Amino acid sequence: MPATQSVADRLLDKKKTIKKERTGKLVVYTCAAIIILTTLAITLFLVLRGIQAFVADGVSPIQFLTSLEWNPSRSAEQGGPVYGALPFIVGSFAVTILAALVAAPLGIGAAIYMTEIAPSWGRKILQPAVELLVGIPSVVYGFIGLTLIVPFIRENVGGQGFGLLAGMIVLSIMILPTVTSIATDALRSIPNGMRESSLALGATRWQTIRRVIVPAATPMLLTAVVLGMARAFGEALAVQMVIGNSRTIAESLLDPTATLTTIITLNMGHTVPGSTENNVLWSLGLILLVMSYLFIIIVRFLSSRRRFS
Repeated sequence: MPATQSVADRLLDKKKTIKKERTGKLVVYTCAAIIILTTLAITLFLVLRGIQAFVADGVSPIQFLTSLEWNPSRSAEQGGPVYGALPFIVGSFAVTILAALVAAPLGIGAAIYMTEIAPSWGRKILQPAVELLVGIPSVVYGFIGLTLIVPFIRENVGGQGFGLLAGMIVLSIMILPTVTSIATDALRSIPNGMRESSLALGATRWQTIRRVIVPAATPMLLTAVVLGMARAFGEALAVQMVIGNSRTIAESLLDPTATLTTIITLNMGHTVPGSTENNVLWSLGLILLVMSYLFIIIVRFLSSRRRFS
């Protein structure tokens, strides 16, 4: 009889376990489905709103992407409004690439220091500093750039202070924690056996870092840079406060310019929903979405090229 009860108890426990597993799978699949549906809904919404300017308002996609002039208020006698997004596309790419060129070596260098060189007290100092930079709101970065960086450039470098150089500096500081954190995780994921093997063969610590560790982690280090660029490309408020918001392409680092995000934030609140200008701003948002997907594809491609197992 006790044996029969023991078997029955085991069967009951097994049923309970199966039920818990099914419940867990249901919760996980539901969360995954919500995320997928949300992504699809946002994408569909932006696509439908973004193409209204071309479908309903007759804006030429070619002119929109290639024209250098943005003048929504131009009168009919002058030829009517013109919407050229090229200066903002160039501005977004310019400030993003320049910020990445500054942040990448600093972030990767800091990651190498924390993982390969620094003593324990060095990590304890640098890690909280990086985490502190992550927690600072973007408006604070913009305000610091407006009150410190812009006057410094105006007084010591030249120009009005507002321009591509100020935007590059602010963005590079903003994306530095992202690059540093991901690069640190990438370097820490390198198997210790690779370090030990290199040192056992007579290589110095610097030779091990330069010829073994960094090459092995290169795909993930590039991923860190690309994710930082994705953050920079979509930043609006901080850049808006220092870049000058000129509707022309900057010919030098000191010239003011604008980005896709700054034009959207500056003008969206002053347009009538359903108007041509409002729809064109949604088209700029669609360009941002396409670039976000492109950054994700690049990250996925680089992550799949890890050189160690």
